[in-house]
Amino acid sequence: MREYMLRILNQIDHQKDWPVERHTEFVKKCEKYIGELQKGGHLIAAQPLTKSGIILSGIPDKWKEEPLGKNGEVQVGYYHIRAKDLREAIELAKGNPEFEYGTTARIEVRPITEEEEDTGFVYPSK
Repeated sequence: MREYMLRILNQIDHQKDWPVERHTEFVKKCEKYIGELQKGGHLIAAQPLTKSGIILSGIPDKWKEEPLGKNGEVQVGYYHIRAKDLREAIELAKGNPEFEYGTTARIEVRPITEEEEDTGFVYPSK
């Protein structure tokens, strides 16, 4: 099994008009999704992210800091999973409740590199 990162993206204000009941329902669906990933032996880690923060760019002595969400989209969370291949990782991503509760969600499905081909450096995993 390979490791994949599911990077969950959505509009920064996609939940602003939700009543408390809808938000609670959404969170419960996320809990169920996480449980299913765990039960299937796929989940390594999952965490939501706050919608505040900074994007840092530049070079030493010429740093630039910009607020998150300037373009309206933020990473709202991530799932670090195991899957046999990219196709299975995509199918697992399709079950994410973000898609059920809005039309602006996107999930980036990316294999994780564990070792540099050129140097043989192995990235620490824990």
